[in-house]
Amino acid sequence: SKKKGLSYEEKRARMMEIFFETKDVFQLKDLEKIAPKEKGITSMAVKEILQSLVDDGMVDTDRIGTSNYFWAFPSKALHARKRKLEELESQFTESSQKKEALQKSIEKSKIGREDTAERAALLKELAALREKKEQLKTEIDKYRECDPDVVEEMRQTNQVAKEAANRWTDNIFSIKSWAKRKFGFEESRIDKGFGIPEDLDYID
Repeated sequence: SKKKGLSYEEKRARMMEIFFETKDVFQLKDLEKIAPKEKGITSMAVKEILQSLVDDGMVDTDRIGTSNYFWAFPSKALHARKRKLEELESQFTESSQKKEALQKSIEKSKIGREDTAERAALLKELAALREKKEQLKTEIDKYRECDPDVVEEMRQTNQVAKEAANRWTDNIFSIKSWAKRKFGFEESRIDKGFGIPEDLDYID
């Protein structure tokens, strides 16, 4: 089956891994070479992902001479994320409180009244606040994806999955080798009989 591509947030998290793991400074051309090879991010997507992280304050950048350099360190990224989360959570709380107040006003306006221009305006504002609330929730989730702790957890989970996959691959190769010795089966016949892909190999 065709391998599923990385989501936008997975690409952002993996880009942050490059900075956190190396603690180095890069030019765009360096990242366009490293990201596809080590993190599975296509070179064409690197610039967009990098710019989104710069815009969110997760990655620092500076122009030296004719070149732009990029860097990010876990400590600064964590502080920036915490500040942004606090700001978003504050906005979220404020919006929730305003929404609740508007909801009460709407309920009160229903008592003994027909629809009014004021109620229509309140409903419109309530709908806008609901939309804003969802946007803030999305923003909060996005910053959690770039948490160094989350990135490290993802890296460890990926390593465990990789080791498990290679272990099963090793088992399959061992069984194939035994079957060839024991019964004299051709490898292609074993692959076809058990639905084993011809290009089965260990994951680097």
